[in-house]
Parts: sequence; C-alpha cells; structure tokens
Amino acid sequence: MVSRGEVASQRIADSLHGAVLRGELAPGERIRQEEIAEQFGASRLPVREALRILESEGLVTLKANSGAWVSRLNLEECVEIYKIRERVEPMLLAESIPNLTEETIGRLEELMHAIEDDEDIEKFLRLDREFHLLSYAGAPMPSAQNMVVRFWNTTQQYRRAFAQIIGHNRRWIIESEHKLLMEAIRRRDTEEAERVLLGHIRRTRLELANHPGIFATSEGQAG
Repeated sequence: MVSRGEVASQRIADSLHGAVLRGELAPGERIRQEEIAEQFGASRLPVREALRILESEGLVTLKANSGAWVSRLNLEECVEIYKIRERVEPMLLAESIPNLTEETIGRLEELMHAIEDDEDIEKFLRLDREFHLLSYAGAPMPSAQNMVVRFWNTTQQYRRAFAQIIGHNRRWIIESEHKLLMEAIRRRDTEEAERVLLGHIRRTRLELANHPGIFATSEGQAG
C-alpha cells in the first residue's frame, strides 16, 4: 500500500518535473525546500524525497549541506551527451522498429504532422519529445530507454533556447528529417532509420556548439 508521504512526494515531483521541462525553473536556479513545502502544504520530508526523484531523472542537482538546484550543463557536457545519444538512440530505434504496432506508427505520423502545423515552441518541444521517445517504445531495452529519457530531460532547457534562436523558419530542416525517418519506419528499414536518426542528432549537436551563449552560467548555482 502506498503511504500518504509517498503520494505527496510524487505529487510534488510531478509538479516540479513539469515546471523544469516547461522552462519555468531555469538551469542553475535554486529550489528552496521550505518554499516548496509551503506551496504544497507539506512537510520537508516529502519535498526532500521529491527532489531525490528529480535527481534520478537528471532534472535536479543535490549538494550535501547546501541545497538543490535545477540541473545545468556547460557546452562540453551537452556535446558529450549528444555524442552518446548519436550511438544509443539509433540502436534503440533499430531494436524498436520490428516491434512497433500499426497503431503506434499511426500515432507517430500524427505527431509528425502536428509538429509541422504548429509554430509554438513549447508545443514543438513536447511533440518532438513524444515523437522520438515513442519511436523507441518497441525496444526491449529498459536501461537504455531510461538513460535516453534522462538525457532528454537534462538537455530540454538548451533545446528550448536553441529552438528560439533558429526560429520557425528553419524548422523545415527538422521536419524534413522527421519525414525521412517516418518513411524508414513505415518500411521497417532499420538501417536507413539508424542513418537518418544519427544525422538528425549530430546536426543538432553541431548547431548547439555554434551557439555557446546558450550555456552561459546561470546565477545562483553552487559549485
């Protein structure tokens, strides 16, 4: 049976999770436990547990005897994550494609078209995340999937800043890559899907590296 404290912790974690991914809490911003406890009418204990949940998801950094901050990356750390993604995600996709149902492929097509039809950055980030993570859903590799979700969590803030820089007019590149990826998925062509996805992730990595200002240090982060 789930305890009341566990329910409170998960409720707090879910709320903070959404706030970080939506950019309401910025990289390097301090999370004050007493303020969170007051906001949710909870004691400090479920707040601490919620922060540990977020730390495991890559969204929060906890420092002993210091506090909690929204996770922050520098350019080198982000590039490293993208290089790992270039290897892991194409593998996940190749493992997933043979197991994708027609219903899931239909949903992927819906997401692809929704991305093309919407200019809102927040909606784009949400749909793009759903599109890619859903395409890996058929892979029987839970450890790799958890790793990838953590990577998507930790880079979300920088993808948002990058999307704002490139604007909607250059989104056609992303949309074209999505179409190529979708065609390979429909044909169950794992080799082509891997090739397209690797290029898709690599292009974003190279473009992020050309905008180091995105990774400017946020005030308030300890260490």
